Amino acid sequence: MDNIFEHIPADLSEEVFQQLAGNDKVQIERIVSKGQSSPESGWYDQAHNEWVMVLKGRAKLCFEDLSEITLGPGDHLDIKAHQKHKVSWTDPDVETIWLAVHYQD
Repeated sequence: MDNIFEHIPADLSEEVFQQLAGNDKVQIERIVSKGQSSPESGWYDQAHNEWVMVLKGRAKLCFEDLSEITLGPGDHLDIKAHQKHKVSWTDPDVETIWLAVHYQD
């Protein structure tokens, strides 16, 4: 057994991605951010769906249509395959812990 809030690396100069479980159709990962955002030059354009939830911290997601949403603890959304998006902000003062489920239809 493990705890999703434990074993957070001391060095968070880069986002940390940790696969927790999965198979060829579903992957579950923990993402830890602290002040990171996506590169300005590109969008995530994934071939699979991604359901994300913020467990701790805060973040903003921006979509290709220029809409932006703010996520806090407990907020979640389902990002469909090829829905272009990026992380525009994560809290620089506290870790943002995400739970992400990547899945195929």
